[in-house]
Amino acid sequence: MAKSPNITRRRLLGAITAAPLLGPAMGPAMGLTRQGGLATRAIPSSDEALPLVGLGSWITFNVGNDRAARDASTEVMRNFFQAGGRLIDSSPMYGSAQEVIGYGLKKLGRPADIFAADKVWISDGAEGRAQIEASRRYWGIPRFDLMQVHNLLSWQAHLPTLFAMKAAGQLRYVGITTSHGRRHGEMEQIMASQPLDFVQLTYNLIDRDVEQRLLPLARERGIAVIVNRPFQQGALIRRLERHPLPPWAAEIDCASWAQFALKFIISHPAVTCAIPATTRVAHVLENMGAASDRLPDQAMRARMAALVARL
Repeated sequence: MAKSPNITRRRLLGAITAAPLLGPAMGPAMGLTRQGGLATRAIPSSDEALPLVGLGSWITFNVGNDRAARDASTEVMRNFFQAGGRLIDSSPMYGSAQEVIGYGLKKLGRPADIFAADKVWISDGAEGRAQIEASRRYWGIPRFDLMQVHNLLSWQAHLPTLFAMKAAGQLRYVGITTSHGRRHGEMEQIMASQPLDFVQLTYNLIDRDVEQRLLPLARERGIAVIVNRPFQQGALIRRLERHPLPPWAAEIDCASWAQFALKFIISHPAVTCAIPATTRVAHVLENMGAASDRLPDQAMRARMAALVARL
């Protein structure tokens, strides 16, 4: 995500900490509240509130043993927490990302308010518990808040394990994930038949297939939604930044195309949290700023989508 010339770190921090009142485009009708200046939405199965913007770790935190890169990731995490963020998402698939998260959490004194989300990603269902325990040790936390079956791999074997762990108090929520628009039909079947707390899927201004069935089904079934690939791994922002931000974006307090893209996602009433990933402090502050001011209503969302379709 390229840094916007119209935004500064001081301005974003000010916006986040100012905790403005909910504007006419947001509020109870959208299922939103505010905590510490950030808009939040409740997890349907528990009513626990989560900030609308979280932090992903795919690629960005896969830095191996490079001390400088690990410290840079720690600073991203530090600023994420200071801005009111909670949910960090990772997976055994993400190389060294879990270890880097654990390194950062230890250096930051293990923030108590973290919402730790990870995944089980192994073909053999019998090996699921061992992989989850290895992930927990990497993070250095007592337990995960959310454990998800990564890309539906062996979900039939893993979900009973995760539900049993939840019942035993070894994790708090259970979910499944997909990405890149894959396996939506299978995900729909699982959502309709299993007592899930969360689903994670791809949704952005370009990839909108989930609006047809999965997002409405999530609302119907009371399932929280985490959105991955909000910027198409940066490709969407690079495309948008070839054009000027429309003046009317100021009506929803957008200072950059990244905020424009995030506000479109997190304003959908079925979306609980989006998880953009970044290596830069300025970008994490920019992302968190998307949840600190006004959000679009349905009419504005349609206007935003129509603009991007024309570009």
